[in-house]
Amino acid sequence: MKNNIKYLRKQMGLRQEDVAKKLGVTRQTINAIENDKYNPTLELAMKLAKLFKNTAPHGEYMDYEKIQDIQLFHHNLAYI
Repeated sequence: MKNNIKYLRKQMGLRQEDVAKKLGVTRQTINAIENDKYNPTLELAMKLAKLFKNTAPHGEYMDYEKIQDIQLFHHNLAYI
C-alpha cells in the first residue's frame, strides 16, 4: 500500500527536516519512507500516526483514496 506521508506533511506545511526533528530521525529516513524505500519500525509508525492525526482542516477537500489510506493506517495501528 502506498503511503501518504509526503501528502500529509505538506498539508501541515512541514519540511522533511521538520518531521525528522519531531520524530527523532534523520531527513533521509523521512525521505525513504515517503518514497516507499523504507518501512518504519512499529515505534516510528506510531509516532507518524500521532503526528499526522487530524491534519486536514475541516471542510478541506481530500482525495477519497488518501482518506481511506489514512483511516486504514490508523485502524491497523489501533490493533497493534
